[in-house]
Amino acid sequence: MPRTRTIMRATAMAIGLWLGLATTAMADGRFPTGLDPADQRRLQAFDDARAKAIAEARAKGSSEDVAELDRVLAGDPVPVVPAEIEGIWRCRTIKLGGMLPLVIYSDFRCRITDDSAGLGLTKLSGSQRTGGLFYDIGETRLGYAGAGWIGGDERAYYGRDGADNQVGYLVRVGPDRMRLELPLPHLESDFDILELRR
Repeated sequence: MPRTRTIMRATAMAIGLWLGLATTAMADGRFPTGLDPADQRRLQAFDDARAKAIAEARAKGSSEDVAELDRVLAGDPVPVVPAEIEGIWRCRTIKLGGMLPLVIYSDFRCRITDDSAGLGLTKLSGSQRTGGLFYDIGETRLGYAGAGWIGGDERAYYGRDGADNQVGYLVRVGPDRMRLELPLPHLESDFDILELRR
C-alpha cells in the first residue's frame, strides 16, 4: 500500500510539473489570450471590479483598516526587474468587498523565483496559499496566472481546476513594495490584493 501511495504521489507531482511547465508557454505573449475564457473575462472586468471593491471598502471598512488600505494603494508603478524581486518577501492578503467590506490579514512568507519555469511566486505560509507565474505584457505591470489552495493540501496549478484559478497583475511601487491584484476571486471577496514587502 505505501508503494501505491508513493507511485500515486510521484504521478501527481509529474502531472503538476507538466501543468506548471505548460503554463510557461504563455510567456510568449499569449497573456491573457491563452488563459481560460472565464479568466479572460475576469481580467476584462479588472478596472471596474477594482474600483467598486475599493469604493465599498472605503465606505464600509473601519477607519483604521481604510487608512491601511490607502497606504497599500499608494505609490506609482515602477518597472519590474526580475533579478531585483527574487527572494523572500513578507506578504499579506487584503480582501475587499463580498462577505465583508475590508479584511486585512497578518504577514506571511512568500518567495519569488526566476528559474527554468519562469518568474514565479509561491506563498509559503498561511492557511490560504497561491502559486503561479508572471508574464511580460509590455507594460509596467506583469500578468499573473496561478492557483490557490489550502495549506497542507497538494499544491494547485493554473488550469488544473478552474475553481482554483487566480489571475491578475503585479505592480511594483518601490524597491521593497509590490501588489499582486486579483480581480473577482472565486471565494469570499470581490477583489484581493496580496501586498509584498521587504
